[in-house]
Amino acid sequence: MRWFRFLPTWLPSGFALSLALVFVIWPMVQAQDKSSTADGSSKGQGDDFASVMARMKQAKPAIMKKHLALLEQRYDLSDNPAKGVTMSRGKPIQQGVRVKLPEGWTWERLTALSPEEIRAKGLFPAGFLPLPHPNHPEGGMVFPKFHIDEIKRQEGRDLTRFDLDFDLPDHLLPEFPPPMYLTTRPDLGDVSQGKLVTIENYYDLFKDILNPKQLEGLRLLLTPMAQQQFNATDDRRSEKPHRGVTCFDCHVNGHTNAATHLVGDIRPQEFRHRIDTPSLRGVHVQRLFGSQRALRSIEDFTEFEQRAAYFDGDPVAATRKGVTILERGSQVHFMGEFQSLLDFPPAPKLDLMGKLDPKKATESELRGQALFFGKAQCATCHPAPYYTDNLMHNLRAERFYKPHLINGHMAAADGPIKTFPLRGIKDSPPYLHDGRLLTLEDTVEFFNLILELKLTPEEKKDLVAFLRCL
Repeated sequence: MRWFRFLPTWLPSGFALSLALVFVIWPMVQAQDKSSTADGSSKGQGDDFASVMARMKQAKPAIMKKHLALLEQRYDLSDNPAKGVTMSRGKPIQQGVRVKLPEGWTWERLTALSPEEIRAKGLFPAGFLPLPHPNHPEGGMVFPKFHIDEIKRQEGRDLTRFDLDFDLPDHLLPEFPPPMYLTTRPDLGDVSQGKLVTIENYYDLFKDILNPKQLEGLRLLLTPMAQQQFNATDDRRSEKPHRGVTCFDCHVNGHTNAATHLVGDIRPQEFRHRIDTPSLRGVHVQRLFGSQRALRSIEDFTEFEQRAAYFDGDPVAATRKGVTILERGSQVHFMGEFQSLLDFPPAPKLDLMGKLDPKKATESELRGQALFFGKAQCATCHPAPYYTDNLMHNLRAERFYKPHLINGHMAAADGPIKTFPLRGIKDSPPYLHDGRLLTLEDTVEFFNLILELKLTPEEKKDLVAFLRCL
Protein backbone atom coordinates (compact mmCIF):
# COMPACT_ATOMS: atom_id res chain seq x y z
CA MET A 1 0.00 0.00 0.00
CA ARG A 2 3.02 2.36 -0.13
CA TRP A 3 1.90 3.67 -3.52
CA PHE A 4 -1.12 5.20 -1.77
CA ARG A 5 1.18 7.90 -0.26
CA PHE A 6 1.95 9.21 -3.72
CA LEU A 7 -1.64 10.00 -4.68
CA PRO A 8 -2.08 13.74 -5.25
CA THR A 9 -3.06 15.46 -1.99
CA TRP A 10 -5.86 17.32 -3.75
CA LEU A 11 -7.78 14.12 -4.51
CA PRO A 12 -10.94 13.76 -2.38
CA SER A 13 -10.55 11.01 0.22
CA GLY A 14 -13.57 9.12 -1.16
CA PHE A 15 -12.06 9.11 -4.65
CA ALA A 16 -8.73 7.89 -3.26
CA LEU A 17 -10.48 5.03 -1.47
CA SER A 18 -12.30 4.16 -4.67
CA LEU A 19 -8.94 3.87 -6.44
CA ALA A 20 -7.74 1.58 -3.67
CA LEU A 21 -10.81 -0.62 -4.21
CA VAL A 22 -10.30 -0.77 -7.97
CA PHE A 23 -6.54 -1.37 -8.03
CA VAL A 24 -5.94 -3.40 -4.88
CA ILE A 25 -9.01 -5.08 -3.38
CA TRP A 26 -10.96 -5.99 -6.50
CA PRO A 27 -8.10 -7.94 -8.15
CA MET A 28 -7.73 -9.88 -4.86
CA VAL A 29 -11.44 -10.73 -4.90
CA GLN A 30 -11.27 -11.86 -8.51
CA ALA A 31 -8.17 -13.96 -7.88
CA GLN A 32 -9.73 -15.69 -4.90
CA ASP A 33 -12.97 -16.28 -6.77
CA LYS A 34 -11.05 -18.23 -9.39
CA SER A 35 -8.74 -20.21 -7.16
CA SER A 36 -10.09 -20.74 -3.65
CA THR A 37 -12.53 -22.83 -1.67
CA ALA A 38 -14.33 -21.71 1.47
CA ASP A 39 -11.31 -22.27 3.70
CA GLY A 40 -8.86 -20.62 1.28
CA SER A 41 -7.48 -23.86 -0.20
CA SER A 42 -6.92 -24.27 -3.92
CA LYS A 43 -9.73 -25.73 -6.00
CA GLY A 44 -7.56 -26.59 -8.93
CA GLN A 45 -7.47 -25.00 -12.36
CA GLY A 46 -10.71 -25.17 -14.31
CA ASP A 47 -12.92 -26.59 -11.56
CA ASP A 48 -16.53 -25.41 -11.74
CA PHE A 49 -19.20 -25.70 -9.05
CA ALA A 50 -20.76 -28.88 -10.47
CA SER A 51 -17.46 -30.76 -10.47
CA VAL A 52 -16.52 -29.54 -6.99
CA MET A 53 -19.91 -30.62 -5.62
CA ALA A 54 -19.68 -34.02 -7.32
CA ARG A 55 -16.21 -34.63 -5.94
CA MET A 56 -17.16 -33.58 -2.41
CA LYS A 57 -20.36 -35.65 -2.44
CA GLN A 58 -18.33 -38.67 -3.46
CA ALA A 59 -15.83 -38.05 -0.66
CA LYS A 60 -18.50 -37.46 2.01
CA PRO A 61 -19.18 -41.11 3.08
CA ALA A 62 -15.50 -41.79 3.75
CA ILE A 63 -15.05 -38.50 5.63
CA MET A 64 -18.07 -39.14 7.86
CA LYS A 65 -17.10 -42.78 8.44
CA LYS A 66 -13.64 -41.74 9.62
CA HIS A 67 -14.99 -39.07 11.95
CA LEU A 68 -17.77 -41.25 13.40
CA ALA A 69 -15.18 -43.97 14.04
CA LEU A 70 -13.24 -41.42 16.08
CA LEU A 71 -16.34 -40.63 18.14
CA GLU A 72 -17.02 -44.33 18.75
CA GLN A 73 -13.42 -44.84 19.81
CA ARG A 74 -13.64 -41.95 22.30
CA TYR A 75 -17.16 -42.17 23.71
CA ASP A 76 -20.08 -44.30 24.75
CA LEU A 77 -22.73 -42.69 22.50
CA SER A 78 -25.67 -44.78 23.73
CA ASP A 79 -29.02 -43.34 24.80
CA ASN A 80 -28.94 -43.64 28.59
CA PRO A 81 -31.20 -41.01 30.20
CA ALA A 82 -31.15 -40.23 33.90
CA LYS A 83 -34.34 -41.14 35.75
CA GLY A 84 -36.46 -38.22 36.88
CA VAL A 85 -34.08 -35.50 35.59
CA THR A 86 -34.96 -33.44 32.54
CA MET A 87 -34.15 -30.20 30.79
CA SER A 88 -36.52 -27.24 31.15
CA ARG A 89 -39.08 -28.52 28.63
CA GLY A 90 -38.85 -32.17 29.58
CA LYS A 91 -36.10 -33.73 27.43
CA PRO A 92 -34.28 -36.41 29.46
CA ILE A 93 -30.74 -35.59 30.56
CA GLN A 94 -28.12 -38.12 29.57
CA GLN A 95 -26.21 -39.63 32.47
CA GLY A 96 -22.94 -41.36 33.11
CA VAL A 97 -19.32 -40.93 32.10
CA ARG A 98 -19.15 -41.36 28.32
CA VAL A 99 -15.41 -40.87 27.84
CA LYS A 100 -13.68 -44.23 27.40
CA LEU A 101 -10.58 -45.01 29.43
CA PRO A 102 -7.46 -46.75 28.10
CA GLU A 103 -7.97 -50.51 28.35
CA GLY A 104 -7.39 -51.91 31.81
CA TRP A 105 -7.50 -48.54 33.59
CA THR A 106 -9.91 -47.03 36.10
CA TRP A 107 -10.46 -43.38 36.96
CA GLU A 108 -9.03 -43.96 40.42
CA ARG A 109 -5.81 -45.46 39.05
CA LEU A 110 -5.48 -42.74 36.42
CA THR A 111 -5.97 -39.82 38.80
CA ALA A 112 -3.32 -41.27 41.11
CA LEU A 113 -0.71 -40.50 38.42
CA SER A 114 0.96 -37.14 37.88
CA PRO A 115 0.38 -35.15 34.67
CA GLU A 116 3.95 -35.98 33.63
CA GLU A 117 3.36 -39.73 34.05
CA ILE A 118 0.08 -39.62 32.12
CA ARG A 119 1.77 -37.70 29.28
CA ALA A 120 4.82 -39.99 29.17
CA LYS A 121 2.68 -43.16 29.09
CA GLY A 122 0.08 -41.78 26.64
CA LEU A 123 -2.78 -42.43 29.07
CA PHE A 124 -4.75 -39.19 28.71
CA PRO A 125 -8.29 -40.30 27.72
CA ALA A 126 -8.96 -39.62 24.04
CA GLY A 127 -12.33 -38.06 24.89
CA PHE A 128 -10.56 -35.35 26.88
CA LEU A 129 -8.48 -34.30 23.88
CA PRO A 130 -9.67 -31.42 21.67
CA LEU A 131 -12.58 -32.53 19.48
CA PRO A 132 -12.10 -32.06 15.73
CA HIS A 133 -14.73 -30.60 13.42
CA PRO A 134 -16.54 -33.35 11.42
CA ASN A 135 -14.25 -32.38 8.53
CA HIS A 136 -11.55 -30.23 10.06
CA PRO A 137 -9.63 -29.35 6.87
CA GLU A 138 -12.86 -27.99 5.35
CA GLY A 139 -14.62 -26.56 8.43
CA GLY A 140 -17.73 -24.39 8.33
CA MET A 141 -21.16 -24.34 9.96
CA VAL A 142 -22.91 -27.70 10.39
CA PHE A 143 -26.44 -27.98 11.81
CA PRO A 144 -28.30 -30.88 13.48
CA LYS A 145 -30.89 -32.49 11.22
CA PHE A 146 -33.85 -31.61 13.48
CA HIS A 147 -33.05 -27.93 13.00
CA ILE A 148 -32.54 -28.32 9.25
CA ASP A 149 -35.94 -30.01 8.94
CA GLU A 150 -37.84 -27.36 10.93
CA ILE A 151 -36.26 -24.40 9.11
CA LYS A 152 -37.04 -26.06 5.79
CA ARG A 153 -40.65 -26.57 6.90
CA GLN A 154 -41.15 -23.01 8.11
CA GLU A 155 -39.04 -20.98 5.70
CA GLY A 156 -38.20 -23.24 2.77
CA ARG A 157 -34.53 -22.52 3.50
CA ASP A 158 -32.36 -25.64 3.34
CA LEU A 159 -29.34 -25.71 5.68
CA THR A 160 -28.20 -29.12 4.38
CA ARG A 161 -24.55 -29.31 3.31
CA PHE A 162 -23.84 -31.58 0.36
CA ASP A 163 -20.39 -32.42 1.73
CA LEU A 164 -21.02 -33.03 5.43
CA ASP A 165 -23.51 -33.99 8.17
CA PHE A 166 -23.68 -33.13 11.86
CA ASP A 167 -21.92 -35.72 13.98
CA LEU A 168 -23.32 -36.10 17.53
CA PRO A 169 -26.54 -38.10 18.21
CA ASP A 170 -29.69 -36.10 18.98
CA HIS A 171 -30.11 -37.53 22.48
CA LEU A 172 -26.80 -35.93 23.51
CA LEU A 173 -27.89 -32.44 22.36
CA PRO A 174 -30.05 -29.69 23.91
CA GLU A 175 -33.82 -30.00 23.67
CA PHE A 176 -35.43 -28.64 20.52
CA PRO A 177 -36.91 -26.16 20.38
CA PRO A 178 -35.69 -24.82 23.71
CA PRO A 179 -37.79 -22.46 25.85
CA MET A 180 -37.03 -18.75 25.82
CA TYR A 181 -37.12 -16.63 28.97
CA LEU A 182 -37.01 -12.82 29.17
CA THR A 183 -35.67 -10.73 32.03
CA THR A 184 -38.44 -8.20 31.35
CA ARG A 185 -41.34 -10.69 31.53
CA PRO A 186 -40.47 -13.48 33.95
CA ASP A 187 -44.18 -13.84 34.65
CA LEU A 188 -44.70 -15.34 31.17
CA GLY A 189 -42.28 -18.23 31.50
CA ASP A 190 -41.47 -19.65 28.05
CA VAL A 191 -42.30 -16.79 25.67
CA SER A 192 -41.64 -19.01 22.63
CA GLN A 193 -44.78 -21.01 23.52
CA GLY A 194 -42.91 -24.22 22.68
CA LYS A 195 -42.21 -23.11 19.10
CA LEU A 196 -39.03 -22.54 17.12
CA VAL A 197 -38.91 -18.75 16.73
CA THR A 198 -38.26 -17.78 13.10
CA ILE A 199 -38.84 -14.87 10.75
CA GLU A 200 -42.18 -16.50 9.95
CA ASN A 201 -43.70 -16.32 13.44
CA TYR A 202 -41.70 -13.86 15.55
CA TYR A 203 -44.06 -10.92 15.09
CA ASP A 204 -47.17 -12.75 16.27
CA LEU A 205 -45.26 -14.20 19.24
CA PHE A 206 -43.64 -10.95 20.41
CA LYS A 207 -45.64 -7.97 19.16
CA ASP A 208 -47.29 -7.52 22.57
CA ILE A 209 -44.16 -8.34 24.62
CA LEU A 210 -41.34 -6.27 23.09
CA ASN A 211 -41.02 -2.60 22.30
CA PRO A 212 -40.44 -1.63 18.63
CA LYS A 213 -36.65 -1.40 19.01
CA GLN A 214 -36.39 -4.84 20.62
CA LEU A 215 -38.76 -6.31 18.04
CA GLU A 216 -36.53 -5.00 15.25
CA GLY A 217 -33.49 -6.47 16.98
CA LEU A 218 -35.16 -9.86 17.09
CA ARG A 219 -36.14 -9.57 13.43
CA LEU A 220 -32.51 -8.99 12.47
CA LEU A 221 -31.36 -11.96 14.57
CA LEU A 222 -33.81 -14.08 12.53
CA THR A 223 -32.90 -12.62 9.11
CA PRO A 224 -30.78 -14.81 6.78
CA MET A 225 -27.44 -13.28 5.82
CA ALA A 226 -24.74 -14.69 3.57
CA GLN A 227 -22.17 -16.93 5.24
CA GLN A 228 -19.05 -18.78 4.11
CA GLN A 229 -20.78 -22.07 3.27
CA PHE A 230 -24.30 -20.73 2.64
CA ASN A 231 -24.33 -17.99 0.00
CA ALA A 232 -25.08 -17.42 -3.69
CA THR A 233 -21.56 -17.92 -5.12
CA ASP A 234 -20.02 -21.04 -6.63
CA ASP A 235 -17.89 -21.31 -3.51
CA ARG A 236 -20.68 -22.62 -1.25
CA ARG A 237 -21.63 -25.96 0.33
CA SER A 238 -25.34 -25.95 -0.47
CA GLU A 239 -26.66 -27.43 -3.70
CA LYS A 240 -28.57 -24.29 -4.66
CA PRO A 241 -27.67 -20.60 -4.25
CA HIS A 242 -28.50 -19.72 -0.68
CA ARG A 243 -29.96 -16.78 1.27
CA GLY A 244 -27.64 -17.55 4.16
CA VAL A 245 -27.92 -18.29 7.86
CA THR A 246 -29.38 -16.40 10.82
CA CYS A 247 -27.91 -15.74 14.27
CA PHE A 248 -30.66 -17.92 15.71
CA ASP A 249 -29.84 -20.85 13.40
CA CYS A 250 -27.12 -21.67 15.96
CA HIS A 251 -28.40 -19.76 19.01
CA VAL A 252 -31.85 -21.30 18.69
CA ASN A 253 -34.50 -19.34 20.63
CA GLY A 254 -31.62 -17.44 22.22
CA HIS A 255 -30.15 -20.70 23.53
CA THR A 256 -28.27 -23.33 21.48
CA ASN A 257 -28.81 -26.41 19.33
CA ALA A 258 -25.10 -27.43 19.54
CA ALA A 259 -24.45 -26.45 15.90
CA THR A 260 -20.70 -26.53 15.27
CA HIS A 261 -18.17 -24.42 13.39
CA LEU A 262 -14.47 -23.50 13.55
CA VAL A 263 -13.12 -20.35 15.18
CA GLY A 264 -12.16 -17.71 12.64
CA ASP A 265 -9.20 -16.15 14.40
CA ILE A 266 -6.57 -18.93 14.46
CA ARG A 267 -4.28 -20.08 11.66
CA PRO A 268 -3.13 -22.41 10.19
CA GLN A 269 -6.26 -24.48 9.64
CA GLU A 270 -5.26 -27.47 11.76
CA PHE A 271 -4.90 -25.25 14.86
CA ARG A 272 -8.39 -23.77 14.62
CA HIS A 273 -10.69 -24.89 17.44
CA ARG A 274 -14.07 -26.48 16.98
CA ILE A 275 -16.89 -24.37 18.46
CA ASP A 276 -19.80 -25.74 20.43
CA THR A 277 -22.44 -22.99 20.12
CA PRO A 278 -22.82 -21.40 23.58
CA SER A 279 -26.16 -20.35 24.98
CA LEU A 280 -27.08 -16.66 24.85
CA ARG A 281 -29.07 -17.01 28.07
CA GLY A 282 -27.75 -14.62 30.67
CA VAL A 283 -25.58 -12.43 28.44
CA HIS A 284 -26.89 -9.48 30.49
CA VAL A 285 -24.59 -10.50 33.35
CA GLN A 286 -21.54 -11.25 31.19
CA ARG A 287 -18.59 -8.98 30.43
CA LEU A 288 -16.65 -11.12 27.94
CA PHE A 289 -17.95 -12.59 24.70
CA GLY A 290 -16.44 -15.27 22.49
CA SER A 291 -14.59 -18.29 23.89
CA GLN A 292 -11.14 -16.74 23.38
CA ARG A 293 -11.53 -13.37 21.64
CA ALA A 294 -12.71 -11.67 24.85
CA LEU A 295 -14.86 -9.10 23.05
CA ARG A 296 -16.05 -6.51 25.52
CA SER A 297 -19.72 -6.01 24.64
CA ILE A 298 -22.59 -7.98 23.16
CA GLU A 299 -22.67 -5.41 20.35
CA ASP A 300 -19.00 -6.10 19.53
CA PHE A 301 -19.72 -9.81 19.53
CA THR A 302 -22.82 -9.44 17.33
CA GLU A 303 -21.01 -7.35 14.74
CA PHE A 304 -17.88 -9.49 14.75
CA GLU A 305 -19.81 -12.72 14.34
CA GLN A 306 -21.82 -11.48 11.36
CA ARG A 307 -19.04 -9.57 9.55
CA ALA A 308 -16.01 -11.74 10.34
CA ALA A 309 -16.71 -15.09 12.02
CA TYR A 310 -19.38 -15.92 9.43
CA PHE A 311 -16.58 -15.69 6.85
CA ASP A 312 -13.70 -17.30 8.76
CA GLY A 313 -12.13 -13.91 9.46
CA ASP A 314 -11.65 -13.24 5.74
CA PRO A 315 -12.99 -9.82 4.63
CA VAL A 316 -12.12 -10.51 0.99
CA ALA A 317 -14.31 -13.63 0.95
CA ALA A 318 -17.01 -11.70 2.79
CA THR A 319 -17.05 -8.99 0.12
CA ARG A 320 -17.40 -11.53 -2.66
CA LYS A 321 -20.05 -13.62 -0.92
CA GLY A 322 -22.27 -10.73 0.04
CA VAL A 323 -21.62 -9.64 3.63
CA THR A 324 -24.37 -7.47 5.11
CA ILE A 325 -22.95 -4.33 6.72
CA LEU A 326 -25.14 -3.56 9.72
CA GLU A 327 -25.40 -0.02 11.08
CA ARG A 328 -23.80 0.08 14.52
CA GLY A 329 -25.90 2.76 16.18
CA SER A 330 -29.25 1.22 15.35
CA GLN A 331 -29.24 -2.30 13.91
CA VAL A 332 -26.34 -3.76 15.92
CA HIS A 333 -27.55 -1.92 19.02
CA PHE A 334 -31.09 -3.25 18.57
CA MET A 335 -29.80 -6.82 18.17
CA GLY A 336 -27.65 -6.44 21.27
CA GLU A 337 -30.53 -5.05 23.30
CA PHE A 338 -32.74 -8.02 22.53
CA GLN A 339 -30.00 -10.50 23.39
CA SER A 340 -29.56 -8.74 26.72
CA LEU A 341 -33.15 -9.64 27.59
CA LEU A 342 -32.50 -13.40 27.39
CA ASP A 343 -32.70 -14.90 30.85
CA PHE A 344 -31.57 -18.14 32.49
CA PRO A 345 -34.19 -20.85 33.02
CA PRO A 346 -35.88 -21.02 36.43
CA ALA A 347 -33.96 -22.85 39.15
CA PRO A 348 -36.55 -23.52 41.86
CA LYS A 349 -34.08 -24.92 44.38
CA LEU A 350 -31.85 -21.81 44.40
CA ASP A 351 -32.29 -18.92 46.82
CA LEU A 352 -31.80 -15.19 46.11
CA MET A 353 -28.01 -15.55 46.39
CA GLY A 354 -27.93 -18.39 43.87
CA LYS A 355 -27.30 -21.12 46.42
CA LEU A 356 -29.45 -24.05 47.47
CA ASP A 357 -32.43 -23.53 49.74
CA PRO A 358 -31.85 -26.23 52.39
CA LYS A 359 -35.60 -26.81 52.67
CA LYS A 360 -35.83 -27.79 48.99
CA ALA A 361 -32.52 -29.57 48.33
CA THR A 362 -31.60 -33.21 48.91
CA GLU A 363 -28.70 -34.30 51.10
CA SER A 364 -26.71 -35.26 48.01
CA GLU A 365 -27.28 -31.85 46.40
CA LEU A 366 -26.21 -30.06 49.59
CA ARG A 367 -23.06 -32.16 49.80
CA GLY A 368 -22.40 -31.33 46.15
CA GLN A 369 -22.76 -27.61 46.87
CA ALA A 370 -20.24 -27.88 49.72
CA LEU A 371 -17.82 -29.61 47.34
CA PHE A 372 -18.42 -26.99 44.62
CA PHE A 373 -17.46 -24.17 46.98
CA GLY A 374 -14.78 -26.21 48.74
CA LYS A 375 -12.67 -29.23 47.81
CA ALA A 376 -13.63 -29.27 44.09
CA GLN A 377 -12.55 -25.60 43.68
CA CYS A 378 -15.30 -24.97 41.09
CA ALA A 379 -16.28 -21.64 42.67
CA THR A 380 -12.79 -20.25 42.08
CA CYS A 381 -13.88 -19.59 38.50
CA HIS A 382 -17.65 -20.08 38.85
CA PRO A 383 -18.86 -18.04 41.87
CA ALA A 384 -22.55 -17.62 42.71
CA PRO A 385 -25.07 -16.30 41.85
CA TYR A 386 -24.47 -16.69 38.08
CA TYR A 387 -21.51 -19.05 38.37
CA THR A 388 -19.01 -17.11 36.26
CA ASP A 389 -16.16 -14.77 37.21
CA ASN A 390 -16.27 -13.01 33.82
CA LEU A 391 -12.58 -13.82 33.30
CA MET A 392 -10.50 -16.17 31.15
CA HIS A 393 -8.46 -19.10 32.47
CA ASN A 394 -5.88 -21.41 30.94
CA LEU A 395 -6.35 -25.02 32.11
CA ARG A 396 -3.06 -26.07 30.47
CA ALA A 397 -4.49 -29.49 29.63
CA GLU A 398 -1.49 -30.02 27.33
CA ARG A 399 0.45 -31.00 30.48
CA PHE A 400 -1.22 -34.39 30.07
CA TYR A 401 -0.54 -35.17 26.38
CA LYS A 402 1.90 -34.63 23.56
CA PRO A 403 0.74 -32.49 20.61
CA HIS A 404 -0.43 -34.62 17.70
CA LEU A 405 -2.73 -34.49 14.67
CA ILE A 406 -6.25 -35.95 14.99
CA ASN A 407 -8.33 -36.12 11.79
CA GLY A 408 -6.78 -32.92 10.51
CA HIS A 409 -6.86 -31.10 13.87
CA MET A 410 -3.71 -30.43 15.88
CA ALA A 411 -4.33 -31.34 19.51
CA ALA A 412 -2.10 -28.75 21.14
CA ALA A 413 -2.51 -26.06 23.79
CA ASP A 414 -5.99 -24.52 23.99
CA GLY A 415 -4.86 -21.32 25.70
CA PRO A 416 -7.09 -19.10 27.88
CA ILE A 417 -10.82 -19.81 27.63
CA LYS A 418 -13.72 -17.69 28.85
CA THR A 419 -15.48 -18.82 32.03
CA PHE A 420 -19.00 -19.60 30.83
CA PRO A 421 -21.90 -19.27 33.34
CA LEU A 422 -23.13 -22.52 34.86
CA ARG A 423 -26.69 -21.35 35.49
CA GLY A 424 -28.97 -23.65 33.53
CA ILE A 425 -26.03 -25.90 32.64
CA LYS A 426 -28.15 -29.06 32.44
CA ASP A 427 -29.90 -27.56 29.37
CA SER A 428 -26.65 -27.05 27.41
CA PRO A 429 -24.87 -30.31 26.52
CA PRO A 430 -22.25 -31.01 25.26
CA TYR A 431 -19.69 -29.16 27.38
CA LEU A 432 -16.42 -27.22 27.19
CA HIS A 433 -15.83 -24.75 24.37
CA ASP A 434 -15.53 -27.45 21.69
CA GLY A 435 -18.15 -29.90 23.00
CA ARG A 436 -15.66 -32.65 23.83
CA LEU A 437 -17.47 -33.49 27.12
CA LEU A 438 -20.85 -35.11 26.48
CA THR A 439 -22.34 -35.20 30.00
CA LEU A 440 -21.98 -33.46 33.35
CA GLU A 441 -20.35 -36.64 34.64
CA ASP A 442 -17.71 -36.33 31.90
CA THR A 443 -17.17 -32.72 32.92
CA VAL A 444 -16.62 -33.61 36.57
CA GLU A 445 -14.14 -36.36 35.62
CA PHE A 446 -12.29 -33.95 33.31
CA PHE A 447 -11.81 -31.30 35.99
CA ASN A 448 -11.06 -33.91 38.65
CA LEU A 449 -8.11 -35.00 36.50
CA ILE A 450 -7.01 -31.58 35.22
CA LEU A 451 -7.13 -29.91 38.65
CA GLU A 452 -5.79 -33.03 40.43
CA LEU A 453 -8.66 -32.92 42.95
CA LYS A 454 -8.73 -36.59 44.02
CA LEU A 455 -12.53 -36.68 44.37
CA THR A 456 -14.11 -39.95 45.49
CA PRO A 457 -16.83 -41.66 43.39
CA GLU A 458 -19.49 -40.52 45.90
CA GLU A 459 -18.22 -36.93 45.80
CA LYS A 460 -18.45 -36.92 42.02
CA LYS A 461 -22.07 -38.05 42.17
CA ASP A 462 -22.92 -35.35 44.68
CA LEU A 463 -21.25 -32.69 42.55
CA VAL A 464 -23.29 -33.73 39.49
CA ALA A 465 -26.45 -33.62 41.59
CA PHE A 466 -25.69 -30.01 42.55
CA LEU A 467 -24.88 -28.97 38.96
CA ARG A 468 -28.28 -30.27 37.86
CA CYS A 469 -29.91 -27.80 40.30
CA LEU A 470 -28.32 -24.76 38.71
